[in-house]
Amino acid sequence: MIAIESNALFKNLPPKEMAMLRKAAQERRVAAGTEIFSEGGPGDGIYAVGEGVVEISAVVGGGERRVLCQLGPGEIFGEMAVVDEMPRSATARAIADTTVYFIARPAMLELLRCSAELAFWTLQEVSRRLREFNRAHLREVVQAERLAVLGNFARSIIHDLKTPLTVISLSADVICMEGVTVERRAQACDRIRKQVQRLSDMAEDVLDFTRAGPLEAGLARMNYGGFVGGILPELRTDAETRSVEIQADSPPAAVEVRIEPHRLQRVFLNLVHNAMDVMPLGGKIFIRFHADADEIATEVEDTGAGIAPEVAARLFQPFATHGKRHGTGLGLSFCKKTVEDFGGRIWVRQLPRHGAIFCFALPVAK
Repeated sequence: MIAIESNALFKNLPPKEMAMLRKAAQERRVAAGTEIFSEGGPGDGIYAVGEGVVEISAVVGGGERRVLCQLGPGEIFGEMAVVDEMPRSATARAIADTTVYFIARPAMLELLRCSAELAFWTLQEVSRRLREFNRAHLREVVQAERLAVLGNFARSIIHDLKTPLTVISLSADVICMEGVTVERRAQACDRIRKQVQRLSDMAEDVLDFTRAGPLEAGLARMNYGGFVGGILPELRTDAETRSVEIQADSPPAAVEVRIEPHRLQRVFLNLVHNAMDVMPLGGKIFIRFHADADEIATEVEDTGAGIAPEVAARLFQPFATHGKRHGTGLGLSFCKKTVEDFGGRIWVRQLPRHGAIFCFALPVAK
């Protein structure tokens, strides 16, 4: 039997966090054939297998229940409940007499806040699970349209995970280096925390995209100039890792708009990352702003090859791509829905001998 302290996810925790883990972990014995949690049930925490075998299954199209994977000692499951509070998307059942350790979501979030390394390892496990899921269904993806959509969706999420995971990995390397100053270590921890939040926001984007209707949460009244000034440094940091330079010709006007900040930040990230993807050898991104009495418009232009005419009309549809080897264009669908939820509009234009120019406009708050 593998004790919770020996689980691969937790075994390198510092003593303080290890004590928190021991206090939070609840050992549960489950008889063979018993459900641990069911599809649609509350996502209340994460589980680790100590002994036995757990089978994960889900109901797919047509009402068929399909086994997704089997997990043995040392493996974790239910980890997406740490990211969101949505119902379980699958059923977990013990197929042998099994011992599991349960860590409630609030306790796990506290551990993640205390340990940047644990946050990084958890995100690696989520990414690994998504990749394994994608590979396991690849053959079926080409046989049925519904599985093709599912496969494209999974690949899109994995594609979007790469940049924040790279930042987290580099920051974790800095933390582990000998002789690193306290200030640099704190900066690296802060970068990891920001990227963890960014990944959580991505999960929320997926949920928002699948929900019908407009944005439910209230919009905050914010100074657009201050908002853009706050996110430009992060955009430039991401771009530098890809040999891309971001030029903002002038700061935006200090007008007020009604937005949800995290979602609008995601719009900027999607547009900038799409531009970087079509310039694999490096290039420039120009960000411009134009304001009048009614709205403020933002343009994001790259120095890539531009948009092929045959895909221009489909750019904002789910899974439409333009000049990228990976990804499915889901990010632009996020952008369209978000901007329209804020009462704005989004479009693309092209000029001769220019790259793509993506534009969106938001109404000025009265």
